[in-house]
Amino acid sequence: MAATLPKAFAMVTPATKIDSGDTAWVLIAAALVLLMTAPGLALFYGGMVRRKNVLATLMQSFILAGLITVQWVLFGYSLAFSPDHHGVIGGLSWIGLNSVGAVPNPEYAATIPHSVYMLFQCMFAIITPALITGAIAERISFKGFFLFSLLWATFIYDPLAHWVWGTGGWLHQLGALDFAGGTVVHISSGVSALAAALLLGRRMGYPHEPITPHNLTMTVTGAGLLWFGWFGFNAGSALAANGLAASAMVATHVASAAASLSWMGTEWTVRGKPTVLGAASGAVAGLVAITPASGYVTPMAALMIGIVAGAICFFAVGVKFRIGYDDSLDVVGVHCVGGIIGALLTGIFATTLINPAGANGLLNGNPRQLFIQAVAVAASLAFAFAGSLILLKVVDAVVGLRVEGDEEQVGLDLSQHSEVGYAMED
Repeated sequence: MAATLPKAFAMVTPATKIDSGDTAWVLIAAALVLLMTAPGLALFYGGMVRRKNVLATLMQSFILAGLITVQWVLFGYSLAFSPDHHGVIGGLSWIGLNSVGAVPNPEYAATIPHSVYMLFQCMFAIITPALITGAIAERISFKGFFLFSLLWATFIYDPLAHWVWGTGGWLHQLGALDFAGGTVVHISSGVSALAAALLLGRRMGYPHEPITPHNLTMTVTGAGLLWFGWFGFNAGSALAANGLAASAMVATHVASAAASLSWMGTEWTVRGKPTVLGAASGAVAGLVAITPASGYVTPMAALMIGIVAGAICFFAVGVKFRIGYDDSLDVVGVHCVGGIIGALLTGIFATTLINPAGANGLLNGNPRQLFIQAVAVAASLAFAFAGSLILLKVVDAVVGLRVEGDEEQVGLDLSQHSEVGYAMED
């Protein structure tokens, strides 16, 4: 008797209407989003830490490509996107990618294989916990980071992704607009970073001793790779090579450019000189803020979002000095605040002229959308912050979160990995 393939891997028939152009674009977009984490985010963060911690910082981004991918294949994707359970979580019907193969799933993307959609979403799941690491850089143990990342992806990211993007998710049903991850990625990681920074405490010597970036050349390179990869992040979320993808790409580029100038101009006015780190941080802030809005707004709205995000995020980064928490690489000020700005401004600027599947915002006659966006922001903040605190305390009790004082003093490269980033010869 001839063997038969599982349904998901059966030969695709003309009736499934897979589009080769759409499939090629989403495959490329998935690769671009992976590039955002390693090398993009790894270099961006790696350049901002001290030399003795550069390898450990690079490792935190790089290894998540392995850890989260395995989690995603085994059960993460099923929890986030499989058939709904009361609007809160998916089930385990797609565990081990059961029923996820060449046949499209029209509930998510009708013209590409289901496996391609799964892979694209996997890249989002990888970069989100990687963003958190910037707030706890230079002092978290590798085993603590590793266990926390696995638990956070499972108990925070996967449910939140289901709420916003999953068929039947309660925020999705409410009508919240999040084209590519303002709530799911940036607000969740940003507020979780705040929880982690508060729980771990300050780095040794902070803020009394100078703690400066060791290689801003590396950071600017990482920022450029993030800008490049973000086209896959946002335009790829159209899930097709079409006009919506083009509109999202234009909005993404315009907002990032505007935010870079806005941050630089604000810094120049306030502090007397523009910095390279400020220009790079502004570009990232613009990318963060436009993420939820990119598939719903016009280019001029994107310009306004970028201008607002650049200026506000510049001031938000300075809050840590007034309050006293140690957000090492400004994750809270850029990702949490930038994500909130983008989500709320989506509720103001969104228009169905750009995306008929979306909704109009306040300026286009629908004030209720701003209220819905505010609900999504509040829910994401509360869930991710409270959940992260619980997970951090569990991890601390099981394996410990912070390295010992002598390990922090010598640096995480040596204490956690027995390596050094730079071999200096006399």
